[in-house]
Amino acid sequence: MAQQTVKITANDGVHARPATVLVQEAGKYKADINLEYNGKDVNLKSIMGIMSLGIPSGAEVTFKAEGSDEDEALEAIINVVKDQGLGE
Repeated sequence: MAQQTVKITANDGVHARPATVLVQEAGKYKADINLEYNGKDVNLKSIMGIMSLGIPSGAEVTFKAEGSDEDEALEAIINVVKDQGLGE
């Protein structure tokens, strides 16, 4: 399993627009990709799951990928986080 923790720096936290971009990127990979925040784990391929976490600015979240293309998937997700100005 590959995983990486990032700090959310966007003023609005993780809201609908960047969450949609994350879901679209995650859907390109076979690996199971999860987002963990505040002790809860959700499937990154589910917009409702991501939105249910209510991730605010300043939060630390962990992205986890497991499967045949886990390293590629995790790298792509982290790039989306940075490109969307979500976190670092």
